[in-house]
Amino acid sequence: MSRGDNALVPAPLRRFTPYPAYKDSGIEWLGKIPAHWEKAPLFTVARERNVSNKRGEESNVLSLSYGRIIRRDVTDNFGLMPESFNTYQIVDPGDIVLRLTDLQNDKRSLRAGLVSERGIITSAYVALGVNDRLLPRYAFYLLHAYDVTKVFYALGAGVRQTMKYEDLKWMPLLRPNEAEQRAIAAFLDRETERIDALVVKKVRLVELLEEQRTALITRAVTRGLDPNVPMKDSGVEWLGKIPAQWPVAPMGLRYDVQLGKMLDSSKITGEHLRRYLRVFDVQWGTINTSELPEMDFDRDARERFRLAVGDLLVNEGGSYPGRSAMWQGDIDECYYQKALHRLRALRPREDLPQFLYYLMYWAANQGVFVAGGNETTIEHLPAEKLRRYRFAFPPHDEQCAIASFLDRETARIDTLVAKVRDAIEGLKELRTTLISAAVTGRIDVRGEAA
Repeated sequence: MSRGDNALVPAPLRRFTPYPAYKDSGIEWLGKIPAHWEKAPLFTVARERNVSNKRGEESNVLSLSYGRIIRRDVTDNFGLMPESFNTYQIVDPGDIVLRLTDLQNDKRSLRAGLVSERGIITSAYVALGVNDRLLPRYAFYLLHAYDVTKVFYALGAGVRQTMKYEDLKWMPLLRPNEAEQRAIAAFLDRETERIDALVVKKVRLVELLEEQRTALITRAVTRGLDPNVPMKDSGVEWLGKIPAQWPVAPMGLRYDVQLGKMLDSSKITGEHLRRYLRVFDVQWGTINTSELPEMDFDRDARERFRLAVGDLLVNEGGSYPGRSAMWQGDIDECYYQKALHRLRALRPREDLPQFLYYLMYWAANQGVFVAGGNETTIEHLPAEKLRRYRFAFPPHDEQCAIASFLDRETARIDTLVAKVRDAIEGLKELRTTLISAAVTGRIDVRGEAA
């Protein structure tokens, strides 16, 4: 294969050139590799460490998190902590840790990490020490590429829940000469650091845009659109000052608050099956209507719990009490179960549900639905409590103006956020592609490492 033939170079990496010549690796998932590269079974270049901490001599607890080996704070009580760390294994800088558990259920986690300091890590993981035929950092990048291209899942007879060193020992590893390994590792260190820095900047941009979105909603639903409007004290501590012409009223005086139907499997007859929404079907501003479950709703229940266009659905429980979305009538007939409130304007000519949606968004994000004003979120937002919450309700025409303004401005911000998130995913995919192409010889980076 000539250098002018880019058939093996991934499309996003066309600025790089391939190697001068290739050979068949003899392995289907590896395909062609550079002609001068060797391949070797894992056990010839890496051995399982398996050094027990049974005497408790090491106390620096490490963890594999998002493909990185980090120190674990054993005082924060996060996750399950063992009574003793004597069952953990000792690892040293340059070792590679593989998490090969829960293979059938988790195909998204990054399973390879490079150790940078001596410490201990759970013995449920496989710890490898490489010999002088393989540089640790190159070996890490190679195993990382195997991980993200799902090589581990294809080993052996079908996918297993857990794999051990014995399951990996014959796995072929690619072995350029030491100088080339060093060049590849140096190149990837530099390029992944550059990509990671760009990702950090874009993640921060998303945070700033979301902060801007929240601030925009807060200002509009608590102060209106006129910056010069006279203000008055609302009489509600967490609400503060509001426009002078806005009345304050309990939610129950403006909206009918109806908790959904309790699911009782013992009473399902199949005679009156209807689709219904669950709490996790209602996210901020969106409602899932695909593959909904069904339960019996008799005539009385259908009259009581049938949704109408413009109803606001509010999570009563779950992980985020107060989370809301407006029913748009995406399907002809739909109901809702307990753990969801349905809010319906008592006087539609006075109150606009879309304004109420933004009001609920502000209240939930401000911590209004937090027990006693402290940091412990209440597990439920009961109907009687929601009815008593006092909010400021502008006149109907002002509610319409605020909702229209926020629809337009939040859509603009959401579009920007979506573009930035797409860019983040593109960078992550580029990072993965770059690592895989470099360690499998799809691109020649020997002249790029300087």
